[in-house]
Parts: sequence; C-alpha cells; structure tokens
Amino acid sequence: MLLVIDNGSIYTKNLVNHISEQNVNFSTVKFNEATPLEISQFDSVILSGRIKNDKKMNVINSQIIKHTISEKKSLLGICYGAEILAIAMGGTIKKSNKPVKGEETILVEKENKICQNEAHVFESHKYEISQLGNQLHSLARSKSCKYEIVKHNELDIFGTQFHPEMSSDGQSMIQAFLSV
Repeated sequence: MLLVIDNGSIYTKNLVNHISEQNVNFSTVKFNEATPLEISQFDSVILSGRIKNDKKMNVINSQIIKHTISEKKSLLGICYGAEILAIAMGGTIKKSNKPVKGEETILVEKENKICQNEAHVFESHKYEISQLGNQLHSLARSKSCKYEIVKHNELDIFGTQFHPEMSSDGQSMIQAFLSV
C-alpha cells in the first residue's frame, strides 16, 4: 500500500489522478497530518513537491525519510521531496541561477529500476540539489541540473528534481516505482 504525502504542490492533484488510474491501493495525507504509526502501515511513500519553504514541513519530511530508511520501505521524493531527501542524507541544496520551468530532457547515466536512456520531463523549481550525501548517488542529469534523479545506495529510495506526474515519460517512472 502507498502513502502520498501532500506538501502543497500545485501538481499533487495530477500525481493523485495518475496513481488512481493505476489501480493502486493508496492514501493521501497533508504533511502535517502524517504520523509515524500511520507511515508504518504503508509499504511505500511518495513525497510531493511544495509551493513555499516551511521549516515544520522540512522537519516532518526529514522524519518521514529517516523512518522509511529505518523500516527499509521504498520512497519517491518529487522535486522538493528529492531536495529534502538529499538534505536528510547529508547533502545540500542551492537556489538555482533562475527559476527552472518547462520541458527538459534528462540523460540516464546508471542502470536502475525506474527509467532507462533518456526521458522528457517537466521541471518547475527554484532550488536544486547541489551535493549528495554519501548514502545517495546520481542516476540522471540534464543541461540544467546535475542531479535529476538520485537513489539511495542500497534501498529503493529515489528522488526526482523534476515533476514526473507532469509528463508521459515521468508517469512511466511513477509506474515503475509503484512496482519496485
């Protein structure tokens, strides 16, 4: 069973609609309503993007990430979800030189369970991952971002700097994640 953590992204509706079409048993909760007991009941978690920075949101999402790692559950962090994943794993983020929005081609550099070769995706962010902690590695890059897809070294924990819910190639990645 899947838990979607809604961090307030304008694209969360698209994410939920896409997951609904996959006949997947899932629930959605706002970030501030997620409890460790509730998270423990799910096999996998998706962290949505966000609209604005919120310290409480950062703390809660970091706790969710650490809990999924300790329980060896799968996780997909989308945009902000990938950024907070990097931070929780000892990495850093930085403000982009300019807001990144629109279609982008990503190049997959390492074989993995959610995508191959290249993909056409949708970007919408002002921040990006600048350094990975030692528990994460890069799977894909683009002209605008060095870390488009990141993965935990041992677990099925992924982060996408882009919004996979907003393109057909990205939706295929979500489907692949749902089957890991």
